[in-house]
Amino acid sequence: MELQGWEIKSIRQGKVNLSDSHVFIKEGEAFVTNCKIQPLESASSHVICDPNRTKKLLLHKRELDKLIGSVERQSYTITATAMYWKKCWVKLEIYLAKGKQSHDKRDTIKDRDWERQKSRVMKNAR
Repeated sequence: MELQGWEIKSIRQGKVNLSDSHVFIKEGEAFVTNCKIQPLESASSHVICDPNRTKKLLLHKRELDKLIGSVERQSYTITATAMYWKKCWVKLEIYLAKGKQSHDKRDTIKDRDWERQKSRVMKNAR
């Protein structure tokens, strides 16, 4: 990842939130968005800290080609799952994810409706 100095210090303190992060590819380069790195209170005042800054991922050309092919041809999504240290480098663990099929969505909607109806019946039974 391409990071700034204050981001490295915050990562060392564990102030990272990857819950809504998403990786996208633009002009042959990979970027991660919504990776929130909270700045430290003791950060210097002359540095402008943007916790939601889009960060560039440093990948090899063959890794990028594989990701681009999967995203464009097979409609996969790239998600970030973990961030860790390897020697002096901050690494971001990413995975290819496939969206739900239409029959999976129907099952989810049916289960959600049943839970809602069940809670209404139990509420009125009291």
